[in-house]
Amino acid sequence: MPLVTPLSANHDLETKELAEFFNETLGFCPNSVLTMQRRPAISKAFINLNKAVMANEGRVTSALKRMIAWVSSNATGCRYCQAHAIRAAERYGAEQEHLDNIWEYRTHPAFNDAERAALDFSLAASQVPNAVDENIKKQLYEHWDEGEIVEMLGVISLFGYLNRWNDSMGTSIEDGAVESGEQYLGKHGWEKGKHV
Repeated sequence: MPLVTPLSANHDLETKELAEFFNETLGFCPNSVLTMQRRPAISKAFINLNKAVMANEGRVTSALKRMIAWVSSNATGCRYCQAHAIRAAERYGAEQEHLDNIWEYRTHPAFNDAERAALDFSLAASQVPNAVDENIKKQLYEHWDEGEIVEMLGVISLFGYLNRWNDSMGTSIEDGAVESGEQYLGKHGWEKGKHV
């Protein structure tokens, strides 16, 4: 049972229009956004931030951004965001081997060193206390420029917000996200948890 009940998608028409973005990303408007619209300024600001963070300005692909989001959400334990991130990675063209082996990104041959550096950065930046250190910085600079690092940290920070929001709210998870979570993450114990 969520802490706060999501409102109808028609509650705030500006939010509804902005939320069309999620139909491409996920195939539905997330319940988290439907809850945020109890204060429409929050829902609108969140959607605009999401769009800005997920825009591609360099070599950080849409699929990699969603895998960065998954690693961040996995580190914090938010099952809702884990399922959303893996679903979005699939919809944005992540390779099947990446989707099937995201848990083993550090050792699986489907991942290259640049991807590993990005995903290690996500893991380190999502931990409390923060674990970004000189080694993480060195790995990043071997493969990515400063603008791309800013893009990655934008994703990690956005999902820090979402992980706190959805785990605290106990946001009800949508059927499509459940399907993706079970398909790609279920073999490692993923379940809906409190997000029923």
